[in-house]
Amino acid sequence: MGKLRVGVIGCGSIAQHRHLLEYKANNQVELVAVCDINEERANQVAEKFGAAAYTSYEELLKNAEVDVVSVCTPNYLHAPISIAALNAGVHVLCEKPMATSKQEAKAMIAAAKESGKKLMIAHNQRFVPSHQKARQLIASGEIGKIYSFRTAFGHGGPEGWSVEGKEGWFFQKEKAFVGAMGDLGVHKTDLLRYVLGEEIVEVGAFVETSAKEFADVDDNAVCVLKTESGIIGTLAASWAYVSKEDNSTIIYGEKAILRLEDDPTNSLVVQYSNGEVVNYQLGKIQSNDAGGQRTSHVINHFVDSVLHDQEPLVPGEEGMKSLEVILAALESNETKQIVRVREQ
Repeated sequence: MGKLRVGVIGCGSIAQHRHLLEYKANNQVELVAVCDINEERANQVAEKFGAAAYTSYEELLKNAEVDVVSVCTPNYLHAPISIAALNAGVHVLCEKPMATSKQEAKAMIAAAKESGKKLMIAHNQRFVPSHQKARQLIASGEIGKIYSFRTAFGHGGPEGWSVEGKEGWFFQKEKAFVGAMGDLGVHKTDLLRYVLGEEIVEVGAFVETSAKEFADVDDNAVCVLKTESGIIGTLAASWAYVSKEDNSTIIYGEKAILRLEDDPTNSLVVQYSNGEVVNYQLGKIQSNDAGGQRTSHVINHFVDSVLHDQEPLVPGEEGMKSLEVILAALESNETKQIVRVREQ
Protein backbone atom coordinates (compact mmCIF):
# COMPACT_ATOMS: atom_id res chain seq x y z
CA MET A 1 0.00 0.00 0.00
CA GLY A 2 1.30 3.46 -0.89
CA LYS A 3 1.44 6.37 1.48
CA LEU A 4 -1.82 7.66 2.94
CA ARG A 5 -2.79 10.97 1.38
CA VAL A 6 -3.70 13.46 4.10
CA GLY A 7 -5.73 16.67 4.22
CA VAL A 8 -5.88 19.00 7.22
CA ILE A 9 -9.04 21.11 7.50
CA GLY A 10 -8.54 24.16 9.72
CA CYS A 11 -5.02 25.60 9.99
CA GLY A 12 -5.10 27.21 13.44
CA SER A 13 -2.81 26.48 16.39
CA ILE A 14 -3.72 22.84 17.00
CA ALA A 15 -3.10 22.06 13.32
CA GLN A 16 0.15 23.99 13.26
CA HIS A 17 1.53 22.70 16.59
CA ARG A 18 0.31 19.13 16.35
CA HIS A 19 -1.38 17.66 13.30
CA LEU A 20 0.72 19.14 10.50
CA LEU A 21 4.05 18.55 12.24
CA GLU A 22 3.16 15.01 13.28
CA TYR A 23 1.89 14.05 9.82
CA LYS A 24 5.07 15.55 8.36
CA ALA A 25 7.16 13.39 10.71
CA ASN A 26 5.26 10.21 9.82
CA ASN A 27 6.82 8.52 6.79
CA GLN A 28 3.67 6.54 6.03
CA VAL A 29 1.70 9.60 4.96
CA GLU A 30 1.91 12.37 2.42
CA LEU A 31 0.40 15.74 3.29
CA VAL A 32 -1.39 16.77 0.09
CA ALA A 33 -3.99 19.38 1.05
CA VAL A 34 -4.77 21.99 3.70
CA CYS A 35 -7.87 24.12 4.12
CA ASP A 36 -8.69 27.28 6.02
CA ILE A 37 -11.36 29.94 5.43
CA ASN A 38 -8.58 32.50 5.94
CA GLU A 39 -6.98 32.34 2.49
CA GLU A 40 -3.71 33.92 3.55
CA ARG A 41 -3.30 31.39 6.36
CA ALA A 42 -4.21 28.48 4.07
CA ASN A 43 -1.60 29.62 1.53
CA GLN A 44 1.13 30.13 4.14
CA VAL A 45 0.59 26.71 5.67
CA ALA A 46 0.31 25.04 2.25
CA GLU A 47 3.60 26.57 1.18
CA LYS A 48 5.37 25.57 4.37
CA PHE A 49 4.22 21.94 4.10
CA GLY A 50 4.26 21.54 0.34
CA ALA A 51 0.51 20.94 0.06
CA ALA A 52 -2.32 22.34 -2.03
CA ALA A 53 -4.35 25.15 -0.40
CA TYR A 54 -8.15 25.28 -0.22
CA THR A 55 -10.53 27.74 1.43
CA SER A 56 -13.54 25.41 1.23
CA TYR A 57 -13.64 21.94 2.76
CA GLU A 58 -16.22 20.89 0.16
CA GLU A 59 -13.71 21.75 -2.58
CA LEU A 60 -10.96 19.87 -0.78
CA LEU A 61 -13.10 16.75 -0.43
CA LYS A 62 -14.18 16.98 -4.07
CA ASN A 63 -10.83 17.75 -5.69
CA ALA A 64 -7.99 16.58 -3.46
CA GLU A 65 -7.64 12.82 -3.53
CA VAL A 66 -7.29 12.33 0.20
CA ASP A 67 -7.54 9.09 2.17
CA VAL A 68 -7.74 10.77 5.57
CA VAL A 69 -8.44 14.21 7.00
CA SER A 70 -7.87 15.90 10.33
CA VAL A 71 -10.71 18.24 11.34
CA CYS A 72 -9.12 21.10 13.31
CA THR A 73 -11.83 23.74 12.94
CA PRO A 74 -13.91 25.62 15.53
CA ASN A 75 -16.12 23.22 17.50
CA TYR A 76 -19.40 24.02 15.76
CA LEU A 77 -17.98 22.75 12.44
CA HIS A 78 -16.60 19.45 13.74
CA ALA A 79 -19.74 17.43 13.03
CA PRO A 80 -20.74 18.81 9.61
CA ILE A 81 -17.20 18.54 8.21
CA SER A 82 -16.53 15.10 9.71
CA ILE A 83 -19.83 13.78 8.33
CA ALA A 84 -19.13 15.25 4.88
CA ALA A 85 -15.69 13.63 4.84
CA LEU A 86 -16.96 10.24 6.03
CA ASN A 87 -19.74 10.37 3.41
CA ALA A 88 -17.04 11.06 0.82
CA GLY A 89 -15.28 7.85 1.88
CA VAL A 90 -12.50 9.54 3.85
CA HIS A 91 -11.20 8.47 7.30
CA VAL A 92 -11.52 11.24 9.92
CA LEU A 93 -9.45 12.32 12.91
CA CYS A 94 -11.53 14.99 14.64
CA GLU A 95 -10.39 17.36 17.36
CA LYS A 96 -12.21 17.44 20.68
CA PRO A 97 -14.89 18.08 21.79
CA MET A 98 -16.17 15.97 18.91
CA ALA A 99 -19.46 17.86 18.58
CA THR A 100 -21.75 20.39 20.26
CA SER A 101 -24.59 17.96 21.03
CA LYS A 102 -25.33 14.28 21.46
CA GLN A 103 -27.38 14.34 18.23
CA GLU A 104 -24.38 15.59 16.25
CA ALA A 105 -22.09 13.00 17.86
CA LYS A 106 -24.55 10.22 16.99
CA ALA A 107 -24.77 11.43 13.39
CA MET A 108 -20.96 11.32 13.13
CA ILE A 109 -20.86 7.76 14.49
CA ALA A 110 -23.62 6.71 12.08
CA ALA A 111 -21.74 8.25 9.13
CA ALA A 112 -18.59 6.32 10.10
CA LYS A 113 -20.56 3.07 10.32
CA GLU A 114 -22.27 3.63 7.00
CA SER A 115 -19.09 4.53 5.14
CA GLY A 116 -16.99 1.82 6.80
CA LYS A 117 -14.35 4.47 7.49
CA LYS A 118 -12.53 5.22 10.74
CA LEU A 119 -13.59 8.07 13.00
CA MET A 120 -11.17 8.89 15.82
CA ILE A 121 -11.42 11.75 18.32
CA ALA A 122 -8.10 13.39 19.27
CA HIS A 123 -8.18 12.74 23.02
CA ASN A 124 -4.43 12.75 23.57
CA GLN A 125 -4.52 12.18 27.35
CA ARG A 126 -4.98 8.44 26.80
CA PHE A 127 -1.56 8.31 25.18
CA VAL A 128 0.34 9.88 28.09
CA PRO A 129 2.63 7.18 29.58
CA SER A 130 1.78 8.03 33.20
CA HIS A 131 -1.92 7.74 32.45
CA GLN A 132 -1.47 4.39 30.72
CA LYS A 133 0.60 3.07 33.64
CA ALA A 134 -2.00 4.26 36.18
CA ARG A 135 -4.74 2.49 34.21
CA GLN A 136 -2.71 -0.76 34.33
CA LEU A 137 -2.06 -0.47 38.07
CA ILE A 138 -5.78 0.11 38.78
CA ALA A 139 -6.99 -2.64 36.42
CA SER A 140 -4.55 -5.16 37.93
CA GLY A 141 -5.98 -4.58 41.42
CA GLU A 142 -2.64 -3.34 42.74
CA ILE A 143 -4.23 -0.16 44.14
CA GLY A 144 -7.26 -1.98 45.55
CA LYS A 145 -10.64 -0.32 45.67
CA ILE A 146 -10.65 3.26 44.33
CA TYR A 147 -12.29 5.72 46.70
CA SER A 148 -11.86 9.16 45.18
CA PHE A 149 -10.00 11.35 42.70
CA ARG A 150 -9.32 14.91 41.78
CA THR A 151 -8.23 16.13 38.38
CA ALA A 152 -7.45 19.56 36.98
CA PHE A 153 -6.56 21.04 33.65
CA GLY A 154 -5.83 24.73 33.67
CA HIS A 155 -3.67 27.29 31.94
CA GLY A 156 -3.78 31.01 31.17
CA GLY A 157 -6.24 30.61 28.30
CA PRO A 158 -6.17 30.11 24.54
CA GLU A 159 -5.55 33.78 23.76
CA GLY A 160 -1.91 33.13 24.65
CA TRP A 161 -1.39 30.58 21.89
CA SER A 162 -4.33 30.51 19.48
CA VAL A 163 -3.68 32.15 16.11
CA GLU A 164 -6.31 34.88 16.54
CA GLY A 165 -5.72 35.72 20.20
CA LYS A 166 -8.64 37.34 22.02
CA GLU A 167 -10.58 37.69 18.75
CA GLY A 168 -10.45 33.92 18.27
CA TRP A 169 -13.41 31.54 17.98
CA PHE A 170 -12.56 29.97 21.36
CA PHE A 171 -14.31 32.86 23.09
CA GLN A 172 -17.38 33.05 20.83
CA LYS A 173 -20.25 30.93 22.02
CA GLU A 174 -21.82 30.41 18.61
CA LYS A 175 -18.56 28.94 17.28
CA ALA A 176 -17.10 27.28 20.38
CA PHE A 177 -20.37 26.28 22.10
CA VAL A 178 -18.42 25.76 25.32
CA GLY A 179 -15.25 27.31 26.77
CA ALA A 180 -12.74 25.80 29.19
CA MET A 181 -15.05 22.83 29.75
CA GLY A 182 -14.91 21.90 26.08
CA ASP A 183 -11.27 22.83 25.61
CA LEU A 184 -9.87 21.20 28.74
CA GLY A 185 -12.66 19.58 30.76
CA VAL A 186 -13.55 17.09 28.05
CA HIS A 187 -9.92 15.90 28.02
CA LYS A 188 -10.17 15.13 31.71
CA THR A 189 -13.52 13.35 31.53
CA ASP A 190 -12.01 11.16 28.83
CA LEU A 191 -8.92 10.56 30.96
CA LEU A 192 -10.95 9.60 34.05
CA ARG A 193 -13.12 7.18 32.08
CA TYR A 194 -9.98 5.63 30.59
CA VAL A 195 -7.87 5.40 33.75
CA LEU A 196 -10.66 4.26 36.09
CA GLY A 197 -12.15 1.91 33.50
CA GLU A 198 -15.65 3.07 34.45
CA GLU A 199 -18.35 5.37 33.16
CA ILE A 200 -19.27 8.60 34.94
CA VAL A 201 -22.98 8.47 35.80
CA GLU A 202 -23.75 11.65 37.77
CA VAL A 203 -22.49 15.21 37.56
CA GLY A 204 -22.91 18.38 39.59
CA ALA A 205 -21.20 21.51 38.30
CA PHE A 206 -20.53 25.20 38.61
CA VAL A 207 -19.54 26.68 35.25
CA GLU A 208 -18.59 30.36 35.29
CA THR A 209 -17.07 33.18 33.25
CA SER A 210 -14.99 35.00 35.81
CA ALA A 211 -11.61 35.79 34.28
CA LYS A 212 -12.19 36.83 30.66
CA GLU A 213 -14.49 39.86 30.40
CA PHE A 214 -14.30 39.65 26.60
CA ALA A 215 -15.53 36.04 26.43
CA ASP A 216 -19.07 34.74 26.21
CA VAL A 217 -18.09 31.19 27.17
CA ASP A 218 -17.02 29.65 30.47
CA ASP A 219 -13.45 30.05 31.71
CA ASN A 220 -13.69 28.35 35.11
CA ALA A 221 -15.59 25.20 35.93
CA VAL A 222 -15.60 22.83 38.88
CA CYS A 223 -17.52 19.57 38.69
CA VAL A 224 -18.29 16.80 41.14
CA LEU A 225 -18.45 13.43 39.41
CA LYS A 226 -19.67 10.00 40.45
CA THR A 227 -18.83 6.78 38.62
CA GLU A 228 -20.95 3.66 38.20
CA SER A 229 -19.25 1.88 41.13
CA GLY A 230 -19.65 4.94 43.36
CA ILE A 231 -16.20 6.56 43.11
CA ILE A 232 -16.59 10.31 43.67
CA GLY A 233 -14.22 13.10 42.80
CA THR A 234 -13.72 16.55 41.35
CA LEU A 235 -12.73 17.94 37.98
CA ALA A 236 -11.58 21.53 37.50
CA ALA A 237 -11.15 23.14 34.10
CA SER A 238 -9.77 26.65 33.90
CA TRP A 239 -8.40 29.31 31.60
CA ALA A 240 -7.39 31.37 34.63
CA TYR A 241 -4.24 29.62 35.91
CA VAL A 242 -2.02 32.58 35.15
CA SER A 243 1.48 31.21 35.71
CA LYS A 244 2.03 27.47 35.54
CA GLU A 245 -0.19 25.03 33.69
CA ASP A 246 -1.78 22.33 35.86
CA ASN A 247 -2.58 19.01 34.22
CA SER A 248 -2.53 16.78 37.28
CA THR A 249 -4.72 13.94 38.49
CA ILE A 250 -4.67 12.29 41.92
CA ILE A 251 -6.40 8.99 42.54
CA TYR A 252 -7.04 7.81 46.09
CA GLY A 253 -7.21 4.04 46.46
CA GLU A 254 -7.37 1.51 49.24
CA LYS A 255 -3.70 0.51 49.00
CA ALA A 256 -2.10 3.59 47.48
CA ILE A 257 -2.45 7.13 46.21
CA LEU A 258 -1.51 7.72 42.57
CA ARG A 259 -0.20 11.14 41.61
CA LEU A 260 -0.24 11.66 37.85
CA GLU A 261 1.63 14.59 36.29
CA ASP A 262 1.69 16.22 39.71
CA ASP A 263 5.43 16.16 40.35
CA PRO A 264 7.81 18.09 38.07
CA THR A 265 10.24 15.19 37.58
CA ASN A 266 8.27 12.02 38.28
CA SER A 267 5.30 11.73 35.94
CA LEU A 268 3.71 9.10 38.17
CA VAL A 269 4.22 8.83 41.93
CA VAL A 270 2.67 5.89 43.77
CA GLN A 271 2.45 6.40 47.55
CA TYR A 272 1.58 3.08 49.19
CA SER A 273 -0.29 2.92 52.49
CA ASN A 274 2.70 1.18 54.12
CA GLY A 275 4.87 4.24 53.47
CA GLU A 276 6.63 2.93 50.37
CA VAL A 277 6.86 5.37 47.47
CA VAL A 278 7.54 4.39 43.87
CA ASN A 279 8.50 7.09 41.37
CA TYR A 280 8.10 6.61 37.64
CA GLN A 281 9.87 8.91 35.19
CA LEU A 282 7.90 8.10 32.07
CA GLY A 283 8.52 11.23 30.02
CA LYS A 284 6.73 14.54 30.19
CA ILE A 285 3.12 15.07 29.19
CA GLN A 286 2.70 16.79 25.83
CA SER A 287 2.23 20.53 26.10
CA ASN A 288 3.09 23.62 24.16
CA ASP A 289 5.52 24.65 26.90
CA ALA A 290 9.21 24.25 26.21
CA GLY A 291 10.27 20.85 27.48
CA GLY A 292 6.84 19.31 26.95
CA GLN A 293 6.51 16.28 24.72
CA ARG A 294 6.54 17.26 21.08
CA THR A 295 4.42 14.34 19.94
CA SER A 296 0.94 13.53 21.14
CA HIS A 297 1.00 9.98 19.64
CA VAL A 298 -2.52 10.65 18.38
CA ILE A 299 -1.62 11.08 14.72
CA ASN A 300 0.66 8.05 14.57
CA HIS A 301 -1.98 5.90 16.26
CA PHE A 302 -4.66 7.13 13.84
CA VAL A 303 -2.44 6.44 10.82
CA ASP A 304 -1.68 2.92 12.11
CA SER A 305 -5.39 2.27 12.73
CA VAL A 306 -6.18 3.15 9.12
CA LEU A 307 -3.24 1.25 7.60
CA HIS A 308 -3.89 -1.92 9.64
CA ASP A 309 -7.68 -1.57 9.63
CA GLN A 310 -7.90 -1.59 13.42
CA GLU A 311 -10.34 0.17 15.71
CA PRO A 312 -8.63 3.32 17.06
CA LEU A 313 -8.23 3.76 20.82
CA VAL A 314 -10.71 6.67 20.81
CA PRO A 315 -13.48 5.93 18.28
CA GLY A 316 -16.58 8.13 17.95
CA GLU A 317 -18.46 6.21 20.65
CA GLU A 318 -15.75 7.00 23.21
CA GLY A 319 -15.65 10.65 22.17
CA MET A 320 -19.42 10.82 22.63
CA LYS A 321 -19.33 9.33 26.13
CA SER A 322 -16.76 11.94 27.20
CA LEU A 323 -18.80 14.71 25.57
CA GLU A 324 -21.93 13.57 27.41
CA VAL A 325 -20.28 14.24 30.77
CA ILE A 326 -19.61 17.84 29.65
CA LEU A 327 -23.20 18.23 28.43
CA ALA A 328 -24.42 16.97 31.82
CA ALA A 329 -22.14 19.47 33.60
CA LEU A 330 -23.59 22.34 31.56
CA GLU A 331 -27.11 21.15 32.33
CA SER A 332 -26.30 20.85 36.03
CA ASN A 333 -25.02 24.43 36.09
CA GLU A 334 -28.21 25.64 34.39
CA THR A 335 -30.67 23.67 36.50
CA LYS A 336 -28.72 23.71 39.79
CA GLN A 337 -29.44 19.97 40.00
CA ILE A 338 -27.32 16.85 39.96
CA VAL A 339 -27.66 15.46 36.44
CA ARG A 340 -27.60 11.80 35.43
CA VAL A 341 -25.35 11.28 32.41
CA ARG A 342 -26.95 9.81 29.28
CA GLU A 343 -30.44 10.69 30.32
CA GLN A 344 -30.27 14.31 29.32
